[in-house]
Amino acid sequence: MKTTAKSLLVMGVSGSGKSHIGRQLAASLGATFIDGDDHHGPDNIAKMSRGEPLNDDDRAAWLATLADLYRQYRDQGRDLVIGCSALKRRYRDQLREAAPDLAILYLAGSREVLLERLGSRDDHFFAGAHMLDSQLATLEAPGEDEAVLADIRRPPQAIVENFLAAISREASD
Repeated sequence: MKTTAKSLLVMGVSGSGKSHIGRQLAASLGATFIDGDDHHGPDNIAKMSRGEPLNDDDRAAWLATLADLYRQYRDQGRDLVIGCSALKRRYRDQLREAAPDLAILYLAGSREVLLERLGSRDDHFFAGAHMLDSQLATLEAPGEDEAVLADIRRPPQAIVENFLAAISREASD
């Protein structure tokens, strides 16, 4: 059994590429990838499907579930990458309580690029420019002290490689 499990978070608003980048990151580490969206309760999915943004109360149980997943994987000595919007610092703090050494990759992009990406998706419950605008308004972008920033216009493999290099440097400091 591994003695030190890696806990990684790929965060950003909808359309930033959390699932795509998260899967690539997990594959490069031999880790498990979990899409946070798969753990929203039916009420949250219904609300977002109606074009209604989630609020803090809506996100509470969801974030608790994701924190529990980090805890379970760490306890088992298994590496875990979760893709999750984690829009507010206090949401990320809640995840860090379960995984104190959580490494965060923040996928950032312009509203125009995000809208273009969202427009090309037809198999997701998150829909509408006003939903994106709500997330952008809620977003408390992490600083360099909290996350590694990646521009979503960069190639996914370059984003993954840059993030892995950054967390490797941090681990050796």
